[in-house]
Amino acid sequence: MEITFEAADPSALAAFWSEFAGDEIELTFVWSDAPKIEKNRVHLDLASTSPEHQADIVARALKLGAEHADVGQADVPWVVLRDPQGNEFCVLEPRPEYPGVIAAVVVDSRDPLASAEATGHPVARSGDGFASVRPEPGPWLEFVRTDDPEPITNRVRVRWADPA
Repeated sequence: MEITFEAADPSALAAFWSEFAGDEIELTFVWSDAPKIEKNRVHLDLASTSPEHQADIVARALKLGAEHADVGQADVPWVVLRDPQGNEFCVLEPRPEYPGVIAAVVVDSRDPLASAEATGHPVARSGDGFASVRPEPGPWLEFVRTDDPEPITNRVRVRWADPA
């Protein structure tokens, strides 16, 4: 799986994400002078192994220039942040289904089940407002329902391999 970030300073953003991403997916950073004007349609969820580990990941991200973000999440057990160039990401509470460094690549969708089925991978789980596939190896690819308007720009994009 490959995630491409558009960034005003690709080197700086690559340095930030190198602290968290591991080698589970390929991250690519390309230059763009387009301003960030809306919530990204794609974001990363980072996994944690304990409440202390979750707090440590959040503290390290903040120290490296991330900021807390409110995307309407209300009272949830995960922490929503923005990287130094404004891209949203989450640091999840411990969950056994997420053993890697990156728990999931999350994509907003008007129809999560149809989006998951369109990947060609078997849908591993689905429910009210979400559907997930697990392209092996690597993190989950999760589609979550949104009624947000289509984004003007896609500053973060995901590409996954077809199933073998």
